[in-house]
Amino acid sequence: MAEPIARLDDVSVRFGERVVLQNCSLEVPEGAITCIIGLSGAGKSTILRLLDGLLLPNSGHVYLRENDICHMRESQLIEMRTKIGFAFQFAALFDSMTVGDNVSLPLREHTTLSEKEIYAIVMHTLESVGLSHTYDNMPSELSGGMLKRAGFARAVVTNPELVLYDEPTTGVDPIVTHLLTDTIKRLRKQLNATAVVISHDLQSIYMMADYVAMLFEGAIIANGTVDEVRKSTNPIVQQFLQGSEVGPIPL
Repeated sequence: MAEPIARLDDVSVRFGERVVLQNCSLEVPEGAITCIIGLSGAGKSTILRLLDGLLLPNSGHVYLRENDICHMRESQLIEMRTKIGFAFQFAALFDSMTVGDNVSLPLREHTTLSEKEIYAIVMHTLESVGLSHTYDNMPSELSGGMLKRAGFARAVVTNPELVLYDEPTTGVDPIVTHLLTDTIKRLRKQLNATAVVISHDLQSIYMMADYVAMLFEGAIIANGTVDEVRKSTNPIVQQFLQGSEVGPIPL
């Protein structure tokens, strides 16, 4: 693996009595696409929120380029987040704003660029996801797949070092899934960035991932290349990958 751009070190997260992560460790190799898989409710999205500093662990440490997020001041966290893009599961665009204004938001909030410069960057970014014609559209006028790509555009408009995708292919058909998967791969290459993707869609993962990590009962139980994880001898991993009712995973 390449050197990690981010990592979780022995992290535990609890919400009341519910333990979500327990002594969980994960390295995110720089310049690669890492996909995190696991059962629904396993805590995969929690990992994204830890990496973005939106959530702090009850114990353990989260590092971005060896800087411990857990001990950052709020001003430092805000500065750090300018280097991280977050594509939410359902895009999370503001319904009252045009697509162009939605994608412009991070630039208006975190830079001193002129409106002319912002417009040029936003148009270039929308073009990179095949949506240059939607600048003046409202989110309600877009299809599900277009909404997701608009969310991608907003996530990458600041040219981040790390892009986090939360369930990018949920709720779309196989054709759009292929399009979104291809877009994630292309954006990673164009940005020369790192991506972490949460997904249940194994075919999409096999197409895009450089590395795969499986989360189970609060910890990473398998981590490696796609081939390494697919060849894992761990029966939990194999039951999940095969979608089998038979195995050690309680149903």
